Amino acid sequence: MRLENIPLDQAVGAILVHNIVGADGRKAFSKGRVLTAEDVEKIRALGKATVNVAMLDPDDVREDDAAARLARAVAGDGVELSKPSGGRVNLYATTRGFLRVNRDALNQVNELNGVTLATISRFAPVAPRKMIATLKTIGLALPDATVRAVEEIGAVTSVAPVINRRAAIILTGSANGRARVEEIFVPPIRARLEELGAQIVSQEFVAEEENAIADAIADAIARAGAQLIVIAGETSIMDAEDVTPRGITRAGGVIELYGAPVEPGNLLLLAYRGAAPIIGAPGCIKSRATNVVDLILPRLLAGERVTRADVIALAEGGLLVG
Repeated sequence: MRLENIPLDQAVGAILVHNIVGADGRKAFSKGRVLTAEDVEKIRALGKATVNVAMLDPDDVREDDAAARLARAVAGDGVELSKPSGGRVNLYATTRGFLRVNRDALNQVNELNGVTLATISRFAPVAPRKMIATLKTIGLALPDATVRAVEEIGAVTSVAPVINRRAAIILTGSANGRARVEEIFVPPIRARLEELGAQIVSQEFVAEEENAIADAIADAIARAGAQLIVIAGETSIMDAEDVTPRGITRAGGVIELYGAPVEPGNLLLLAYRGAAPIIGAPGCIKSRATNVVDLILPRLLAGERVTRADVIALAEGGLLVG
């Protein structure tokens, strides 16, 4: 592509590089417009004899055509595209789940001159029609070789859908505190699970005792068929050897992590009993404000086995307040 200032007599079919303002001070012609004979005469009537245009080389792809091809290349499963406009295409989720981003591929795409691709945060929970990324070409055309390079890189973004999983809620505390615990914890926990498509198959309140917690976990999995368990209590888990982690271990669970570099949510406990994740929820789960549980729950409900390393990786951007 070459940028030239040419006489209006030669401008038909050329691409306008700059906006042109009419006699009323408003934009009369937008950059990127392919000039027609009628356009040329209107521009001439504004007192202009020349115009700044882009002249495409034989292997150039116009911005909207390029943007459409690029967007199709970087979009993976669970992603739909807007129509190209001004070299931009927005990418949207088609299903509820969380965003996967291939970081290496994202960097490769953005290393190419004339291509920019920005996404929301990796692993962010998404719903249908949520914008997850935007692609913009820089300039009025791109070499076909650049477009083909992105097509060879392949998908950058995809949405991992939430599976309709069966979830159980276990609450712990004293008999005197039961009503209060249920009042403050159940609504926000149920809302989080149900908004992500989970089916709540059991809810139980037990004493904050190792055996009681272990029995509740076993019952939730064996009798109710729970595939994910959330445990919340009158008091947050204060140590890896506290009552709740001991109960999880007694039930056959394995502690993956206690303590997360995310605020709110430092006192998160994550464990697994077989394939079933068990969340020892921090006290902040009683609020609907975003906390560590919101960062991992979509991934767990999508069937991903979140590891200690995955939670530690949340440290960058893990300060969710302030």
